Amino acid sequence: MDATTLALAGAAEQARLIRAGEVTAREVVEATLARITTLNPVLNAYRAVLAERALLDADQADARRGAGDDSRPLLGVPVAIKDDVDVAGEATAWGTAAHAGPVARDAEVVQRLRAAGAVIVGKTLVPELTMLPATDTTTFGSARNPYDLSRTPGGSSGGSAAAMAAGLCGVALGSDGAGSIRNPSAWTGLFGLKPTRDRVPVAPHHDAWQGLSVNGPMARRVADAALFLDATIDGSAGAFSAAAASADPGALRIAVSTKAPPGALPRLGREERQAVRDTADLLRGLGHTVLERDPDYAGGLWAAMIVRIARGIADDVTASMPHPERLEPRTRSIAALGRRLPASLVRWSRTSEAEQTARLARLWDDVDVLLTPAAADGPYRAGVVGRWGTGAYLLRGSERLTWMPAWNITGQPAASVPAGLDDDGLPVGVQLVGRSGEDARLVALAAQLEQARPWIDRRPGAIA
Repeated sequence: MDATTLALAGAAEQARLIRAGEVTAREVVEATLARITTLNPVLNAYRAVLAERALLDADQADARRGAGDDSRPLLGVPVAIKDDVDVAGEATAWGTAAHAGPVARDAEVVQRLRAAGAVIVGKTLVPELTMLPATDTTTFGSARNPYDLSRTPGGSSGGSAAAMAAGLCGVALGSDGAGSIRNPSAWTGLFGLKPTRDRVPVAPHHDAWQGLSVNGPMARRVADAALFLDATIDGSAGAFSAAAASADPGALRIAVSTKAPPGALPRLGREERQAVRDTADLLRGLGHTVLERDPDYAGGLWAAMIVRIARGIADDVTASMPHPERLEPRTRSIAALGRRLPASLVRWSRTSEAEQTARLARLWDDVDVLLTPAAADGPYRAGVVGRWGTGAYLLRGSERLTWMPAWNITGQPAASVPAGLDDDGLPVGVQLVGRSGEDARLVALAAQLEQARPWIDRRPGAIA
């Protein structure tokens, strides 16, 4: 197997090849690092590449396999870590020069990935304080979309998306507080899952964005994301990989909706609307009952989300940014706004979650899964969003993420699934939402779609 094919094989296949002795972990990691060396100067996906340690960890993985240790599901697999998550000995830079420098310990999710045998190859670029739906920074520049280098891969997990789409890792870790896994996954042709809240650990970043943000996988194949979930969720015991392998979620009742929550002002693109229709038709053909049904979005949902995000950004600046004077002006303004929010307003934004969740939960009395658009339109030009001021951020920050933030408030699992290309040759995704705790059902349904409408052989043309 040549190095390019090996780098693009994805976590599940890389793990299988290593376990079978067909390749070594070092060969997989070397192929990945070679691809990073070639493509990262163009994509700017990684803020930091940890090549020396990755090769040492690959050799250790090979030694473990040689000693008969084949119990680690990600043994030798190169994994990318979003740069809002701690990796011991490295700075958690959050897309800014205001950070505190190297941290002493791995975040819990990184500990679990390492325990599963993963090889951490680098930290991926994020917009400053993970605020933007594009990965543009003053400090580190802009990440680029492998399908069109003039476009952003999205945000805030844009570096992870660009790395994953280009085959610069076997699976990538992202985080999602208002669509930050699903948005860049939609724009780079990936399967990205925002898991049920508290299933994948966020420690030590507890209560991130006032409880909105979770960690989760981004992958070119559903099976790769499933392997990540098996490694990081307590008690999964291979359940997610089994769900992906079965590609059989059972006969489901699936609601389809393009209704926007009150307060959102989307302009749903023609190709994005058609992707929802085509996916609904495909699901009918697969034996599911598909019906039009809108969620009962609460009127205050959008306002509560903005309050929680602004206070969450203020919390992160206070906790993690010892040099706030180095922050971009927009970030300083939003953090100052978040600090000034009355305690009563923040309390309302949290306590209203119960009512918002209850209203949305009525949907699950009649259906099993909700299908919506993912991003409302295609990716912005690289660098454009980074120039937004405070007003533009508040007015436009979620204009293309319209159908995503509600499920951060409820804590339910939601995934972006590839659904073809637009007229410019850029990926389009759709969103699947499930009941709390039914992440494995979404994995199985996404795998079924992947089988019926394969996307894995599609390679980004801008880096071909």
